[in-house]
Amino acid sequence: MIRPRRLEVLDDSPEAVRHRTSVRRLWYAAYGSNMHLDRLTAYLAGGRPAGGLRSYPGCRDPRGPARMAPVMLPGLLYFATESDVWTGGRAFYDPDASPAQDGRSAELPSRAYLLTLSQFSDIAAQEMGREPGEDLDLTEAVAHGRARIGPGRYETLVCAGLLDGDPVVTFTAPWSSQDITMNAPSAAYLRHIAAGIVASHGWSTRRAAAYLAGCPGADGHWTATEIAALLTDPS
Repeated sequence: MIRPRRLEVLDDSPEAVRHRTSVRRLWYAAYGSNMHLDRLTAYLAGGRPAGGLRSYPGCRDPRGPARMAPVMLPGLLYFATESDVWTGGRAFYDPDASPAQDGRSAELPSRAYLLTLSQFSDIAAQEMGREPGEDLDLTEAVAHGRARIGPGRYETLVCAGLLDGDPVVTFTAPWSSQDITMNAPSAAYLRHIAAGIVASHGWSTRRAAAYLAGCPGADGHWTATEIAALLTDPS
């Protein structure tokens, strides 16, 4: 197992806020299929990931991440709505979920990629169903930890903390996991997420499968044994 990096807490002092709002690079914390590097590469360089139903135009800057690191995000992973790329439920991040909710873990494994602002903006645009090509204004998100830039499913930005002084940012839905109907994810989608967890965190197949089987949406629809089999028998 690889020891995950721990995030630094956001400092709310005026000087610290001024410093981090001048964003030129940041860590994109992927918690869904983008934990799989091949999947992320389709967003960066363009193309269609294996098992997906959509091709992506790619980023203005198609280079790979400058660095990668396993991190744990505070909150909950759950599956809801219907993916037009994978079919089945999409992965979402609830940063406000606590251990008291259903007795679940208050952390989720994520893979952080050190990217330029333009790369992150173009990845976010493709996730949001927009055309890439315009830098996002991350001022509110990195200053206050949250920013809603639109009503869409991945148009809420969350800054979970800092890593080596740079903000760690991801995107999710504007709603809470308590306010949406869950939907089970597809086999292809789970395979990408599980493979990403195994590769980035060094978890065993069994541990990654057990974790995903316990996430709302997958819970009750997928067993750990079934998810583990997706990695050993991808057919």
